[in-house]
Amino acid sequence: MTSRTEDLLAIRTQILSAKINDNMSSDELFQNTTLRPVIKMQHDLLIAVFRNYIAKHKNVFYELSLEKQLAYIENSIHKDMKFRNSLKGMIIGQFTVEEYDLYIKNSSALNKRMMNIVKERLIDSIQVFEKPEILKAV
Repeated sequence: MTSRTEDLLAIRTQILSAKINDNMSSDELFQNTTLRPVIKMQHDLLIAVFRNYIAKHKNVFYELSLEKQLAYIENSIHKDMKFRNSLKGMIIGQFTVEEYDLYIKNSSALNKRMMNIVKERLIDSIQVFEKPEILKAV
């Protein structure tokens, strides 16, 4: 029987372009070896969660200009603490115990890195957040 750590690491997306070298800070190393792979693995879930967030906020996102949609994404991640904490939970829940032990040593700085990566992934995927057909007909 495999351990939770082995199972988590086995399903985690590998990012071959992630830079890892000896003169990196521990935060940057954690970002490239843990945060980026976990966030990439959780991408589809993050998209679904943001779609739900849009719906729960009366779909106003769809009426905004592109510039305001980008600001909406940023504000939802950085200012809505309930949503932010939900996103963090989806990512932290994929950490191994050893990774969690590293994370809690500098969680504040790592949370900033984590939320910035999530924000960039959502912004890079903005085209998937088109108004659903059901709303277009209304």
